[in-house]
Amino acid sequence: MAGIVDLLPKEYGYVILTLIAYCFLNIYMQIQVGKARKKYKVAYPALYATEADTKDYKIFNCIQRGHQNTLESLPIFFTLLIIGGLKYPVICAVLGIGYTVARFFYFTGYSSGDPKGRLPIGGLNSVALLGLMMVNILFGVSLLRA
Repeated sequence: MAGIVDLLPKEYGYVILTLIAYCFLNIYMQIQVGKARKKYKVAYPALYATEADTKDYKIFNCIQRGHQNTLESLPIFFTLLIIGGLKYPVICAVLGIGYTVARFFYFTGYSSGDPKGRLPIGGLNSVALLGLMMVNILFGVSLLRA
């Protein structure tokens, strides 16, 4: 009986490393939100700040929202990367790294305090996600035809 490693394409390692890169990005964002909580004095369990909490509540909320939005899309990204990578590991890893880099710029742009700052480069995360969706459609169709 073959082990799981024997069943995966050897390039699947790129998919795994892409997942780890995204985990590092998430840790970076968590640290930034934690620093912002201290800087702007926003106590737990409040998810967002109000004007009563700090005069800089909008900046804190932008930092928090940049991370929160990334967490909201994480299950979709991980699912598409892991499943699509079974058939197209290199393409998925490249799209996944593109998504991760775009998400970094999305977060840093959002963290500037101007929500529009997330879009110039950060908006490309949608292109990478669309690419992953297309790869998964191709994978699904190939399975149905097999």
